[in-house]
Amino acid sequence: MKTQDLSNLVKQAACLLLISHKVNQKDENNNFKLLPTLYPEDALEPYISRKTVEFHYGKHLAGYIQTTNNLKADTEYKDLSIEEIMLRADGKLFNNAAQVYNHYFQFEALHAPKKDNAPEGKIKKNIEGTFGNLDTFKQKFAEAATTLFGSGYVWLVASADGKLELVQTKNAENPLTAGKTPVLNLDVWEHAYYLDVQNLRAKYVENFWNIVDWEKVNKRLECIK
Repeated sequence: MKTQDLSNLVKQAACLLLISHKVNQKDENNNFKLLPTLYPEDALEPYISRKTVEFHYGKHLAGYIQTTNNLKADTEYKDLSIEEIMLRADGKLFNNAAQVYNHYFQFEALHAPKKDNAPEGKIKKNIEGTFGNLDTFKQKFAEAATTLFGSGYVWLVASADGKLELVQTKNAENPLTAGKTPVLNLDVWEHAYYLDVQNLRAKYVENFWNIVDWEKVNKRLECIK
């Protein structure tokens, strides 16, 4: 990838992660820090439990951050942002940096349960333009989430012309590395839902719609030029 193309992609990745400036703050040892939870740990109940947030955010995400710090130390990546590491590294360092990005990307786009939680504004228009209606979109999203074998993510990606697409990725992969622009994601690794609904991934997806922060999704659309 050309240097200018990579630079533009890094800027877009940072724009899409709305809390990027906080995520990339480092301590006195030049290490990334786990941010305090973005809302009370029980804020997503009953759809995602406090216990799941404690483990998913407080243990799994924290572990990815620590491993990223360990792997980047004394390397060419030591002073780079999470976005730069994710888009430049490979192997274990990529996996962990991407997981830091992917997890924050999901957690920041959730809020406390809201009655009749539904998309509004530009994302509503784009969903209807691509999928016909919200119900069809949710059905297609659920199919993508429940048919993804093993661990990974389902992403809603957008283009400048308003078209949307559902993308499945395995493990830590992120659509940005393939030149696509994500605006919403759902983690379907078992640790994201097993404490709450055990093996019922479809129920986890159904619960997800009650806590999506569509305003954040609309803000991400503003990053697409």
